[in-house]
Amino acid sequence: MPIKSVAIIGAGIAGLTASLSFARYGIASDIIEQASELAEVGAGLQISPNAAHILSALDVLPLIEEKWLEPETVDLASGLSLKTLVSLPMKDVARDRWHAPYGVLHRASLQQALLAKVRHNPLCRLHLGKRLETASRTEIARTIFTEPELVVGADGVWSSARYAVPNSPVATFSRNIAWRFTLSGEDAPDFLDRTAVTAFLGPSAHVVAYPLGETGGFNIVAIAVGANPGDTWKAEAQSQQKAFLLQQFRRWHPAFGEALQRPTRPTFWPLFQVGAGRWHNGRDTVLIGDAAHAMMPFAAQGAAMAIEDAFELATFVSQGKTLVTSLPDFAAHRMPRIEKARKRAALNSFAYHASGPMRIGRDLLLSMRPPEKFLADFDWLYGYRARGL
Repeated sequence: MPIKSVAIIGAGIAGLTASLSFARYGIASDIIEQASELAEVGAGLQISPNAAHILSALDVLPLIEEKWLEPETVDLASGLSLKTLVSLPMKDVARDRWHAPYGVLHRASLQQALLAKVRHNPLCRLHLGKRLETASRTEIARTIFTEPELVVGADGVWSSARYAVPNSPVATFSRNIAWRFTLSGEDAPDFLDRTAVTAFLGPSAHVVAYPLGETGGFNIVAIAVGANPGDTWKAEAQSQQKAFLLQQFRRWHPAFGEALQRPTRPTFWPLFQVGAGRWHNGRDTVLIGDAAHAMMPFAAQGAAMAIEDAFELATFVSQGKTLVTSLPDFAAHRMPRIEKARKRAALNSFAYHASGPMRIGRDLLLSMRPPEKFLADFDWLYGYRARGL
């Protein structure tokens, strides 16, 4: 018989989505979050059609469509010349080809939409300001006054729930830093396109920029090599770090140096990745999202993969006979897709940061390749339909 109670550790995108997904099958869940309030964390976020399908099924999509923007195109451009190398039609193509929209928004907007649905669902219970020393069912029972049948670790790249899973993955620093900031509409340079998601490619670094409907400005993410500031989602950039950032883009078009100096308080995020390992203990605990497989953001699929995990875990558990069978089945189903997304991100990283003759060859190949070929490359990713849809 399907289980009746779940404890979810972490109230991020993965945890909130998991709670709503279990509720869809009539399964109650308690979300345990150490923060006393769900404050705004992060900057912009891309929601591709594979994730939009799920958010629609959970009735969350209408809430974020009120705030997000659907870009007309996704462009790849040279960071040296600002020239567009390839422009892929996206707004209409996403709905026609993959039957769901592609949008960009602030991460907080998605989290607040998920939170609103959780708070109005009687099967979802949120416990804020509750820190767990371990992810054991016994300690969880002392926190929520009931012992769950299943524990879901959705507590991110530095997951404490991993310790309840033997031979679980390990997080390691990638030697890359993501510099995140927003520019107001007034401060945004003219070369940024207000109708597109643009990835500027350059030697040893790349920049992703797209408009935010909530502010009228732009979300900017600049990824380059950097030193590890420690286990933190973000750190305030001091003058020394900011100087290092500008040094990374010294060979880029001068307009970038000017744009990167405009933000007064950029944050830099160390990019950790989580390697191979077990996602479950075979009995009552399972990892999802970054806790299981944090990956580099070069494919812009971190949030989407967490949303897929959460939704499909609920489907496997609700349709499986026991956790002993449904947890391994879930992991076996998800791992190949995660690995494919990880390899795509690694390939993008290699291509985006090319330099010298390799860069020239890359730019030439990109500019000559038909858009239809690029769109076909995304069919396996954006056209994916999660189980239960």
